[in-house]
Amino acid sequence: MSTLLLLAAMAGAEALAPVVVTATRTEIPADRVLASVDVISREELSRQPAADLGELLRTRAGVEVARLGGPGQQTSLFLRGAESNHVLVLVDGVRINPGTIGSAAIQNIAPELIERVEIVKGPRSTLYGSDALGGVINVILRRSAASGASVQAGAGSYDTRSASLDAGIGGARSDASLGLSWLDSAGFPTRSGDATDRGYRNLSLTAAARTELAGVELGLRAWHAAGTSEYSDFFVTPVDQDFRNSVVALTAGFAPMDSWSSRFMLAHALDEIEQNQAPDFLRTRRWQFDWQNDITLSGTQQLTAGVILQHEEAAAESFGLPYSAAIRTQQFYVQDQLSFGAHRLLLAGGYTDHETFGGHLTWNAEAGFAVGDATTLTLAAGSAFRAPDATDLYGFGGNAALDPESSTSYEASLRRDSAGGHHLSLTLFRNEINDLIQFVVTDFNTFEGENRNVDRARIDGLEAAWRYEGDRWAARVCATLQDPRDRITDARLLRRARENATFGLLRRLGAHEIGVDLLYAGDRKDFGFPSAVTLPAYWLANLSARVAVNPRWTLLARMENLLDEDYELARGYNTMGRSLFVALRHEFR
Repeated sequence: MSTLLLLAAMAGAEALAPVVVTATRTEIPADRVLASVDVISREELSRQPAADLGELLRTRAGVEVARLGGPGQQTSLFLRGAESNHVLVLVDGVRINPGTIGSAAIQNIAPELIERVEIVKGPRSTLYGSDALGGVINVILRRSAASGASVQAGAGSYDTRSASLDAGIGGARSDASLGLSWLDSAGFPTRSGDATDRGYRNLSLTAAARTELAGVELGLRAWHAAGTSEYSDFFVTPVDQDFRNSVVALTAGFAPMDSWSSRFMLAHALDEIEQNQAPDFLRTRRWQFDWQNDITLSGTQQLTAGVILQHEEAAAESFGLPYSAAIRTQQFYVQDQLSFGAHRLLLAGGYTDHETFGGHLTWNAEAGFAVGDATTLTLAAGSAFRAPDATDLYGFGGNAALDPESSTSYEASLRRDSAGGHHLSLTLFRNEINDLIQFVVTDFNTFEGENRNVDRARIDGLEAAWRYEGDRWAARVCATLQDPRDRITDARLLRRARENATFGLLRRLGAHEIGVDLLYAGDRKDFGFPSAVTLPAYWLANLSARVAVNPRWTLLARMENLLDEDYELARGYNTMGRSLFVALRHEFR
């Protein structure tokens, strides 16, 4: 997948829509994508010293986060009410979801190394395979095509210290860049009733290089994060674990014909956790080969077809129970994008051959109808699936007879882009998920049990958004009303609110910027015994600022939880109180 993304250009008082690639695997302006997409820009990321990617994601419409404590703790994402393992996370187009238990380790991706984050809501198994029932989050890492460098150092609450470096060198045909990020925080107690601070350390590296040789564009991209996360276990005993996450990708792109471009990617991803007080560990190694072809059949039609081959090795040991599995998958997809004047149509189909679960067909159909000069009505539907992971099959309660989880989704949206930089959208969505995997207790004396396909869910929702982009002001307001419900018990799905609202306001004062983000989350159900408990609703306010001291020096500041709200994202786990983080950046360009 190409990751050469175009930045928004200013035209008078309006900003051109950013170009995104995740929704269709092709470069397309965000305001012409038929699927629901959201983008976190580099401008926003740069104002957030010592931030956590999960903190930034939860300020976007339809994204909810459950974090088990402070910096570096396990973070789960819920996209439009879908389960956390129904959200596919990519780094530069490479899958990083583990083949063992849990969701992708987004808490270990340093925002200082990110260029932009693309959020696609809705099924995308047709283009990406398993796990993309709720949507896809693609983290695009920074890459500099110009010569220069910058350094940044900061400090803040909870004895937090940070530093980062990015450097690049570039020419007309070749360029290379390097990024480093370091974070060390003493943190705070992760569990309620605990008095022991639990810290987090992360040293991250990104590297990229590109050159053109005989009409072929060759590229290398790499990301590596390693460190230690401290926490308190179920018995409130202080423990810690070491982690390693990495992605390495080799790419080659060329154009056999003016109307045909072809791209290859060979990638390796690693997700590893080692417990320091026990022999427990989790490890996923995955090789991925991706071949994509884009063919322009006419000025109004583009065909995309490709194949994705994956070999995944997952191994773990938990409470003395070891297991391992090796799985191969082959995926073939084809997508057709057509324009009929101001109207647009997308049709896509995919076939995944899973070594354990056989073949699965998925599809997407999306249409956009122009209603006047500035209004578009979009209709979309699609299907997706999630293959059980190694823990589902062979871990505690493992069941090798499990079937994949599957979903069918529907969406209707009305969008208006008016003069003066105003953008409005109103979206209705439904996601029906079948064969959900749950642990079923078979012996209440020993709590032994088995994973089974026993559940179904339906998520109905309404999402409204307004966005304004101008020279001096930028603002956005988003609200989501949803009913994420278990169709067997009629209970609301855990850790998901019925209502969420976000508000963002940015003021530009010449080269300076100040921003405020407000977040409201309604009450949520969470795990409890003998029945679920209710977590109260909460308000959250964050401030951020960028002050240009001179053309080379910039002061950055972020205040988290300005109102010092006492709230929980997961029952029994603490969250950050009012906190301040500052950093100073120097540009050598």
